[in-house]
Amino acid sequence: MPLLIGRLSALPQRMAALRGWRADLTAVLSGVVSALALPPLYGLPALLIGIPVLLCLIQGARGPAVAARRGWWFGFGLYLIGLYWITEAILVEAARFWWLVPFAVPGLAAIMAVFVAVPAAVAWWARPGWRMSLTLAGAWVLADLARQFIATGFPWNPLGSVWEFPGRFGDIMIQPASLVGVHGLTLATIVLASLPVLGWAWRAGGLAVLALWIGFGIVRLDQPMPPGPNLTVLLIQGNVAQGQKWDRALMVSIFRHYLALTRQAVAQADGHPAVVVWPETASPALLQTDGTARQLIAEAAGGNTALVGSVRFDDAGRPRNSLFALGAGGTIEAIYDKWHLVPFGEYQPDWLPLGVQVVPGGGFASGPGPRTLHIPGIPPVGALICYEAIFSDQVIDETDRPDWMVNITNDAWFGNSAGPRQHLAAARMRAVEEGLPLMRAANTGISAGFDAKGHELGRLEMQVADVLPVHLPPPLVLPLYARVGLLLPGGVAVLALITGLLGKLPGRRARDAKF
Repeated sequence: MPLLIGRLSALPQRMAALRGWRADLTAVLSGVVSALALPPLYGLPALLIGIPVLLCLIQGARGPAVAARRGWWFGFGLYLIGLYWITEAILVEAARFWWLVPFAVPGLAAIMAVFVAVPAAVAWWARPGWRMSLTLAGAWVLADLARQFIATGFPWNPLGSVWEFPGRFGDIMIQPASLVGVHGLTLATIVLASLPVLGWAWRAGGLAVLALWIGFGIVRLDQPMPPGPNLTVLLIQGNVAQGQKWDRALMVSIFRHYLALTRQAVAQADGHPAVVVWPETASPALLQTDGTARQLIAEAAGGNTALVGSVRFDDAGRPRNSLFALGAGGTIEAIYDKWHLVPFGEYQPDWLPLGVQVVPGGGFASGPGPRTLHIPGIPPVGALICYEAIFSDQVIDETDRPDWMVNITNDAWFGNSAGPRQHLAAARMRAVEEGLPLMRAANTGISAGFDAKGHELGRLEMQVADVLPVHLPPPLVLPLYARVGLLLPGGVAVLALITGLLGKLPGRRARDAKF
């Protein structure tokens, strides 16, 4: 046993002593291991291996450029595994895009890895130990904030999402997001994951912080909720395969399928006030101009409001990915246009070289931004279409705060993979951050309802056609994070960065210090 303990205690020094391809291979493998902590696996102990290894490799680097390279390899492994499901979208149209399969996910992972390489290079300047851990955490969060905005942003799989376990334990662990958002959870996660290579005092302090974290979560979660509105949200999951959605020969049958599910849902509401929700682009009919289709939806909804995903065309003839609010008789009460579009999937980025045409016609036009819909008979609602749910602090109109959020999406592109489950985790986190219930209708699943604390009220699993009635919970008093927004985790990250870099040792002697 003493021999085993001695060998384990020597591991950080052995990791720090690695050079060349051995260090790079260790970095990419530790990134792969760390990806096991992401939804839907939630293998949290994997971070207790991955992050300490990364810190050791940074410590052992001969300069910031070498640290950046090792950080890049770590990020490449992390995102290669975390984003593997994007291949599913390519395989939907494999006849046209089969050649992209070997390049798409590795290419995206290579780009995303830059947002780990930069924090690794910054952390190299800090003294090994808790200062390096704080520096890495602060720089990592600032990099995550950057990837929320650069090239329209892709803030998928922040490390703060690793706490979103199903059930009560996950509910408890995500409550601090109401204070600091998912980015604040990311910072705390990196510091806590560093504990195996920190001193015993820091390990004890980390356990104390974790105990306070759990205590806050329990207290907040168990606080009584005020009564909610007398309204049932009827989530419709059509389970239409992506290859069938735009098949003209199937459009009528798909539309009838959604009408039948809507009638089934209204029957389950048993006369209580309700709102019907169809997923993203669920209606094959162009509701903007097709009055007959709108009337049929209104009749199936039994006089209740229907929130329906559909494509529309603006005055310039550009398509928009929209949500239509339909009232009695099929009247259009409001329209919301998606504004956070998916690069290369829904629009052509302006920064591509002239002459390069990836998306025909430039793709969809974007909407003006977050908007609250005021619809007679239902509480004010903030609409999110698909991918918009991954953008922390960018999901509602802060000047016209809604009482609840609705997220319509079509995750059929990603099959029965980790993608839809990671997307669901992002939506759940937005409910906690904003203190608002969130109702999610997904074409092939997972459809679900969450209260304002992120507690799941019901779900429809993947690849089933069914309906989910959820009684709409109330909103909560405005959480701290909803008041301050990204400035809060950004400020904490800057403070961690400055604290970590204070008192650094000059010269190579600092690099040779032990953990």
